[in-house]
Amino acid sequence: MDPRGLLESDVPRDDLPRYVAPLPEPLENLALNLVWAVVAINLAGTAFGFWYYRFQFAGTPTVMWPFVPDSPFATLLVALALASWKLGRPQEWLIALAFFGNVILGGWTVYVHLVFWEHFDYLHWSMRHFLIWSHAAMVAQAFLLHRIGDFPPGAVAVATLWYAVDTTVDYFVPVRGDLHHTWFPPDRDEAMFLGADALGVAAAGAVLLLVLALYLAMLTRVKKQEVGGVR
Repeated sequence: MDPRGLLESDVPRDDLPRYVAPLPEPLENLALNLVWAVVAINLAGTAFGFWYYRFQFAGTPTVMWPFVPDSPFATLLVALALASWKLGRPQEWLIALAFFGNVILGGWTVYVHLVFWEHFDYLHWSMRHFLIWSHAAMVAQAFLLHRIGDFPPGAVAVATLWYAVDTTVDYFVPVRGDLHHTWFPPDRDEAMFLGADALGVAAAGAVLLLVLALYLAMLTRVKKQEVGGVR
């Protein structure tokens, strides 16, 4: 294949505003043409993530394990969404879950590293940058999904419900055992800013990102309807 052809695609691209489709079209086309590589990278990230959470699994009741590996679950979702599309069997609910997961969990990790910057100084700079930039890439790849899905209300409802429950057990009502959020270095009750403790700061980021993901998914749906791109 001509390398220049990797930047072109037969997959329809709706003329959406930049705020719901921020990736340059050639970059979207490249990802779609190399979709199996993107799937493989996400599966590798999923495997690393499950290894990274091994100690948190050990301290969590087995019944709550589905709520522990947040980022690895999100990368698994996007891998499954892209693979099902490539195999000709796209699932709107899976695409919506992948979009929500990568916006919320990718964005939350970057957010936490920034607001708790000094507390992460125990990490080697290479690991720290890997975590920040790999999770930023999760947010970026979420904005590829408008090319393969339409975000119908039912699918958005499934994603909203799952991540509302996930956020609840992570920060507010653990159901079994302790709260299930990804571990972060400051003590939960450590005073931060604006009268909030560390747990409140982390929870605020998660809730705001859930609202943002819902807003962007609905807005993408509306804009696709406006340009006649809903299939």
